[in-house]
Amino acid sequence: MDIVYKLGQATSADVQASLPDPPSYSAVRALLRILEEKGHLKHQQDGLRYVFMPTVARDRAKRSALKGVLQTFFDNSTEEAVAALLDISQAQLSTAELDRLSELIEQAKKEGR
Repeated sequence: MDIVYKLGQATSADVQASLPDPPSYSAVRALLRILEEKGHLKHQQDGLRYVFMPTVARDRAKRSALKGVLQTFFDNSTEEAVAALLDISQAQLSTAELDRLSELIEQAKKEGR
């Protein structure tokens, strides 16, 4: 999905070429077909090729995936999820990123979230 989102649309060959140590072409086609059956992709035929594109905008898909992670692993606790993210990212966050997170928290407080 990441490759299709990055390219906007992609053929099986495009996806295979973008993968490091790619599986066989038929394996890539099978995976794209499964993603289409699950409703994540749709295709248009271009000659003999299928050109795949996402069915949902990337931002919407990110929110949906994050909501699922929040429900599954954090019992819907945003606090626990943020704490876990900070724990694993602690050494990687710059002062500017920490300041931005503080701003977002202050904004949420003001908005009564």
